[in-house]
Amino acid sequence: MPPPLPCPPSSLPPSPSLPRYVLGDSAMQQMAQSSVFLSGMGGLGVEIAKNIVLAGVKVLTLHDTKQCETWDLGSNFFLRQDDVLTQRNRALAVHPRVAELNPYVHVDTSSSSLDLSTDLCFLKRYQCVILTEARLSLQKKINDFCHFHQPPIRFIGCDAYGICVRVFCDFGDQFEVSDPTGEEAKEMFIQNITQGNPGVVTCMDSRTHGLQTGQSVLFREVNGMDTLNGTARQVTVLSPYSFSVGDTSCLQPYAHGGFFLLVKTPRTYSFAPLQIHAAMLALDAFQEQHNRLPNIGELVRCLSRTAQGSLPPLAAAVGGIASQEVLKALTGKFAPLQQWVGQPTAIHLTEVRRSDWLFGGDRYDGLRACIGETMCLELHKLRVFMVGCGAIGCEMLKNFALLGVGLAKSSGEVCVTDPDLIEKSNLNRQFLFRSQHIQKPKSTTAAVATLKINPEMQVDAHLNKVCPATEGVYNDLFYSRLHLVVTALDNVEARRYVDSRSVSNQKALLDSGTMGTKGHTEIIVPNLTESYNSHRDPPEEEIPFCTLKSFPAVIEHTIQWARDKFESAFAHKPTIYNMFWQTHSSAEAVLQRMQQRETLEGAFQVVKLLSRRPSQWEHCIILARLKFDKYFKRKITCCHDIVLSSHLCPCSAGLFWQSPKRPPSPIEFDLKDSLQPEGTIDTLLTPDCVCVCVCTTERLRMSPRVFEKDDDLNGHMDFVASASSLRARMYSIEVADRLKTKRIAGKIIPAIATATAAVAGLVSLELVKVVGGYGFESFNNCFFNLAIPVMVLTEAAPVKRTQIREDISFSIWDRWTVWGHQHFSLSDFINAVLVNYGIEPTMVVHGVKMLYVPVMPGHNKRLKLTMQKLIKPSVDRRYVDLTVSFAPESDGDEDLPGPPVRYYFSPDGDAHTA
Repeated sequence: MPPPLPCPPSSLPPSPSLPRYVLGDSAMQQMAQSSVFLSGMGGLGVEIAKNIVLAGVKVLTLHDTKQCETWDLGSNFFLRQDDVLTQRNRALAVHPRVAELNPYVHVDTSSSSLDLSTDLCFLKRYQCVILTEARLSLQKKINDFCHFHQPPIRFIGCDAYGICVRVFCDFGDQFEVSDPTGEEAKEMFIQNITQGNPGVVTCMDSRTHGLQTGQSVLFREVNGMDTLNGTARQVTVLSPYSFSVGDTSCLQPYAHGGFFLLVKTPRTYSFAPLQIHAAMLALDAFQEQHNRLPNIGELVRCLSRTAQGSLPPLAAAVGGIASQEVLKALTGKFAPLQQWVGQPTAIHLTEVRRSDWLFGGDRYDGLRACIGETMCLELHKLRVFMVGCGAIGCEMLKNFALLGVGLAKSSGEVCVTDPDLIEKSNLNRQFLFRSQHIQKPKSTTAAVATLKINPEMQVDAHLNKVCPATEGVYNDLFYSRLHLVVTALDNVEARRYVDSRSVSNQKALLDSGTMGTKGHTEIIVPNLTESYNSHRDPPEEEIPFCTLKSFPAVIEHTIQWARDKFESAFAHKPTIYNMFWQTHSSAEAVLQRMQQRETLEGAFQVVKLLSRRPSQWEHCIILARLKFDKYFKRKITCCHDIVLSSHLCPCSAGLFWQSPKRPPSPIEFDLKDSLQPEGTIDTLLTPDCVCVCVCTTERLRMSPRVFEKDDDLNGHMDFVASASSLRARMYSIEVADRLKTKRIAGKIIPAIATATAAVAGLVSLELVKVVGGYGFESFNNCFFNLAIPVMVLTEAAPVKRTQIREDISFSIWDRWTVWGHQHFSLSDFINAVLVNYGIEPTMVVHGVKMLYVPVMPGHNKRLKLTMQKLIKPSVDRRYVDLTVSFAPESDGDEDLPGPPVRYYFSPDGDAHTA
């Protein structure tokens, strides 16, 4: 069995930080003290190993008794051809590649026999045991041992048999979860609290509270009904904006102000040992779904045909789910799975011909067992364009490699582009990258790593951003060669642009994203579904300038204020300074022009910076000290005195300082103050910042600094954290720790490898359906939250058609075409649309330019002008997409929109060149 556990140092170095934003410091510390035993190094086992090592446990033991086979190369991304040729033990083969994912995790191996006769006492050293590829009888024996051990050893059994999967969890009779949901408690300001039984709390500005009946809230800073402060009350939800909190009839009347916070209530879960056979569970699930028992051989045939096979995306998805359960078992963070999950995927095996089950003796035999030879060949020929090569991008490339997408011998290709370089913070979930890759391009590095998984692939790596500026590269000819597009992006605007290009070129698009333990997938198929741009999320709420400047109410306001101060001092002002000297040759010339009373843009700021330039280190200290008084004393004293002298607000005759406004209190400089030496003064004295603020060279240049949150030595986060904390203290706002400040200031999207693996697996399953030409009803969009845990599959949104006339309609996928020539006029264009499509346009627009609007003065004269003269295309431009509108059928109605009309400037225009 496994060798004795090593004795690592008492305090291990911190693992990469992004999982901390999801799990928190306490859970990360618990993981760093935990040991895990994982048996079975097939496709599912290696997925779990990858995810929990990236998360950061103390010790992971990899166990397997099998030797590497060619079959394994199609499911295990850490095995290589040499491992098969030398018939290495699977655990030993993957060990070095798993271990290098996280140097702070000790990874060891075992190849000893594990069966019904094995003495299980060796498991006492572990906090969690995971079994894959184990028989049910062995799982039951080990589960019983773990369940009745004191303290209980957390047990997880999971498997993927072809297209069927199952996960089972048993964390003991009494398993306490400190935070079932993981949702951050936000301060909600109070509009009113009634006196009564029950008392009703109303949120300010009709903000939704997001509470559920039975939860508890903590009250703070309530005026009038003061006895509520510091107490927790159970709520009964009345509406999205109000709730009751029990009897308040005996309390003093509510006056003003106050806020409430959701109280995190621990919950205890009870688990039973493994008792029910998986087949019974499958029968039960089938009966629930279809209201009948399966036909003879129906369920068994599905399972037996594929049981020996492997579907890599399914292993990735289940591996993500199971890995998150491991982290829950070790930390008590998030609600655990109770206790089973298991179902077949939506791949319709009935469509696969019997001849397609023949095996070829290569790495794809496991895949053939699930989807057939014909589908495999289609995947090999696939030409995919993936935009983004971060966490999801790495997982997608891994799935492409295992599925055999884009093989060179089949004229397939995967083109991936990403302009970013690898940063240290990427290493915790972008598993294709290692520490030696830091500051190297993501796309090219990932391409090399992908070819190690599957050398047969053709991967073309670019360093471009996909945007209007690169349409010369990613033009219509480029898109015409593709089969589909995949986005692995982290922002909405980029998604919207790629979606518009995919719709314009009639290409399927697979989109996905994660935030912490949450994930989503969206499948966009030409002529079947709506597109990403068909729906709009509400815009992010921006903080008003006056709130940032004078009336911060929550910690987010003070952090943004500090971030703005950093940008002003270390980026904006130095940039203005440099731009000034780019247009002015010397100080003498500037002085001469100023003496002539010329107005020079930026001169005031430049003179101010030069007049305060320190000549020695002591001057830097003086400047920093003056800056402290400016930020935290002088301005606040003025504001405080003026407003308090007029107690009532002039506009409303009410109290000026009432919730959410907080009266500020000036801060005196004190080196003994724990917030001050750590930050503002000390930070302004760091070499990095001083050279930015005050130093100039003989060439009159400054060095603007780009905010970099991940370098703990540059002083950037020190400045923001301290400035934010001091301002929070001034306004009696609870100070945030450095981790939260870094997340908000750096606009970090919380991320964890478990969710990334799951979402990439799910979207890759949809890729198989797209390639197979499946019908609309087969496609699924998905939303999941591994913390709760919940997974919701929904049908893709069907494409909508807009009716222009009774016999004329269009969808987002439709495009009309008009072929012109050098002398083709606007009138000719309008007539061409009428002749070809049966309706006459009443308005023609190119981008933001209105080419023809009849009610506009002079526009009727444009009808005789050529399209060439109106649009003025560049020399190499072959066509433009125009927006047209049509008159409504009834007077008084608005004009009706039409589909885009692609106008070619010549009859022989290249259909593939923008």
